[in-house]
Amino acid sequence: MSTQAANVVSEPPQTVMPLRYTRTAMVLHWLIALLIICNVVLGLTAESFPDSWVRRIVDTHKSIGITVLGLVLLRILWRVSHRPPPLPKAFPKWEHMAAHIAHFLLYLLMIGLPLSGWLHDSAWKDAATHPMHLFGLIPWPRVGFVMHLDPVLKESLHDRFGALHTWLGYALYALLAMHVGGALKHQWIDKKSVITRMVP
Repeated sequence: MSTQAANVVSEPPQTVMPLRYTRTAMVLHWLIALLIICNVVLGLTAESFPDSWVRRIVDTHKSIGITVLGLVLLRILWRVSHRPPPLPKAFPKWEHMAAHIAHFLLYLLMIGLPLSGWLHDSAWKDAATHPMHLFGLIPWPRVGFVMHLDPVLKESLHDRFGALHTWLGYALYALLAMHVGGALKHQWIDKKSVITRMVP
């Protein structure tokens, strides 16, 4: 066997980096984004609706939150098992680092926000007499150990989890604005689109 042939045999095949996200990743990304936008609208406008509508709107808000939690966990599992496309090499190192940090924080908030809402709802004094159903169809449990706490402590936790939920929401809004702003900057100013990696 010639030296050239031996080198060809011994060299490992190069990994081909994907240029776009997988279709599953795209569907999860845009579905989660749409549900988050719906929940933001519901959360900010709930008090403007007639009193007879508020409970239904709040229950829908909870259902969407739990759905987002499940989809985000699925999205994380998919991302771990499917390598995402890299950012363009022309981007400076600080932008690569900022993108990784922003994605990590986004996932953290998309998990922490529904979890804090779930805990807040579980500490509600009337939770036991108002069972939760996802979209009015599927029974969904509260966090059991929270519901069985001393009523005084539970009321305090209800307020604390509610405040945490609110502040995590503000943090998510800010981070989403940065995420969208960064994508538009790359699209219109840098002329190096990253949006095309996430559209069919």
